[in-house]
Amino acid sequence: MTTWDREGETSSDGLRWWLLRAVLEIGLLGALWVVYDAGRMVGLGREAQARAHAQVVRGVEQFLHVPSEAAIQGTLQGLPRVYELANTWYVAMHFPVTISFLVFGFVFRPREQYVWARNLLIVQTFLALVVHVVFPLAPPRMFPGWGFVDTMARFGPNAYGGASGAVANQFAAMPSLHFGWALLIAHVLARTGPRWLAVVAGVYCATTGVVVVITANHWLLDAAVAALLLGVALVLFPGPGRSRLRLPSLGTHQHSRADAAPEEARVRVCRR
Repeated sequence: MTTWDREGETSSDGLRWWLLRAVLEIGLLGALWVVYDAGRMVGLGREAQARAHAQVVRGVEQFLHVPSEAAIQGTLQGLPRVYELANTWYVAMHFPVTISFLVFGFVFRPREQYVWARNLLIVQTFLALVVHVVFPLAPPRMFPGWGFVDTMARFGPNAYGGASGAVANQFAAMPSLHFGWALLIAHVLARTGPRWLAVVAGVYCATTGVVVVITANHWLLDAAVAALLLGVALVLFPGPGRSRLRLPSLGTHQHSRADAAPEEARVRVCRR
């Protein structure tokens, strides 16, 4: 066998292994979503409990002198276009941005950085599911008597209108994974990503934080709890290649030469 033949075989093995890893990752994250989505459904039919918890959250925020979400939302009265843009952001950005972040990490970043980010996402999402089940919570938009406006219902687009509203669990306000995942993305890219992308992620996180409040989809404490859950995940996985848990790693393989080919061919994004 010639040198060219051996190199071609190594490259082919590496590509097959890379594709297998991709399939495994998709399966893992898909399973996570199925479990999360099924768990959220536990909150259906618990409206009375969720509304009671909202009174508790509101009382805690008042005790802590947290700024009123209704007052924040009210500063934009007379600007319906802003509400429409915020609603669109809430509906359209959450999943596409998170999926793009994962794809970017898997394809373009060193493997240990991607695995770290993926593990943070899994832990944060799992803990969020536990909170959803234990502490169903109605969002502020369900309390017009407290000064809140359901901007999605009034100005659109509405994530909970029509058939989707009948099957969605609207009592899973705490924690806000819209904000939690955005914060995770910003944190990971601030530590490992190119500088320009870290800035973009920071703006995305800040904007999402504003959006979840002015659309009355979340309480400020919902964002705080999401940040706390990310903190717990960071305790377990402090950084790339570091873990306080012993977990099997998808892609750990003895064929180092097969792994080397796609790694060497990977497009690196400059940190500058």
